[in-house]
Amino acid sequence: MKTIKQLIFAFRYKRAVKQANRLAQETGLRYYVLSMGGTLKVVPKQTIKQLVQQHRFRKGTKVKDIEKIALHITK
Repeated sequence: MKTIKQLIFAFRYKRAVKQANRLAQETGLRYYVLSMGGTLKVVPKQTIKQLVQQHRFRKGTKVKDIEKIALHITK
């Protein structure tokens, strides 16, 4: 059962990375692949900055902290 879950996660991760890379090439923005709520989300850095400014994360959270937990960061 565990290997099936790992295979599903690997498939979803590869798909999210491809999506992030494609979006980064199209828009020129930096994208992060984050695990949020048990699912993988592809989020631009601009949106992360806005959410930090709006205090959507815990007090004291910075963009660098989110970069550390990101599974993939586009170049």
